[in-house]
Amino acid sequence: MNSSNLKKISSFLFLITALITSCKKEAGEGGTSGITGRIVERNYGGSFPAPFYTDYGAQSEDVYIIYGTNDTLVGNRVRTSYNGEYEFKYLQKGSYTIFVYGEDTNFIAPSPSGKIVVKQVVEIKDKKSTVSVSDLMIIKL
Repeated sequence: MNSSNLKKISSFLFLITALITSCKKEAGEGGTSGITGRIVERNYGGSFPAPFYTDYGAQSEDVYIIYGTNDTLVGNRVRTSYNGEYEFKYLQKGSYTIFVYGEDTNFIAPSPSGKIVVKQVVEIKDKKSTVSVSDLMIIKL
């Protein structure tokens, strides 16, 4: 091989190496981390607002996750267990939004669906870690 061909091969290998080492995985599935949390349901027993209510783990509620900062694409959905706990597994490092739908208690200007979004942004900073989200509270009338 002449020196011109060696330079071309060397440049090509350098470019491939640079591309491979500069690739960064985005937030999403395929990692070794997770997010856990609990949905708490506040039940007013049909009379809102009322001085008496009961808080308990929300059973069989759908909990959603958004990967990264794109607020329009839902990444996945899980259901809460008997005590309101949920878990998203196998996540990459990055930013996530966890959300659940609750009942809209704004009687003056309620949302058309009658639901509101209760959410929290979570950051996974390390591989092989589990981040615990503080309780998200939804209201049931």
